Amino acid sequence: MKFLIQKVTHASVTVEEQVIGQIGKGFLVFIGVAEDDTTEIADKLIKKLLGLRIFEDAEGKTNLSLRDVNGSLLLVSQFTLYADCKKGNRPSFTKAGNPTLANDLYEYVIEKCRAEFPVETGSFGADMKVELLNDGPFTIILDSAEIC
Repeated sequence: MKFLIQKVTHASVTVEEQVIGQIGKGFLVFIGVAEDDTTEIADKLIKKLLGLRIFEDAEGKTNLSLRDVNGSLLLVSQFTLYADCKKGNRPSFTKAGNPTLANDLYEYVIEKCRAEFPVETGSFGADMKVELLNDGPFTIILDSAEIC
């Protein structure tokens, strides 16, 4: 599982010209699921995500968490995080989890995060337009292959 996390001032997701998810200060998180991912792996990444201290404190140090700044989450599924570009110029996505597994784990992440924070979402499998103002810019990749 991979989370691509962007610290944002604001972000939104639009599907068919309708805004379906929108947040102010917080994290825009793109979520990629691999075929061998489990809820146990998701739990480890969620714990790390929700504990990240990447907001600035009064001294300008990245010392504050999402909770400390009353931030929100915008969670968006993105199988392209598992693009394999080793051969040729057209990415392969064979490492991405099948749609049923990916959607189940995406929904699991949403449910777990909603228990602690305001959460907005994209729409699984939809053609989404994502807008954001990256604050920093500050972007982090959490990869279960490195954390678990």
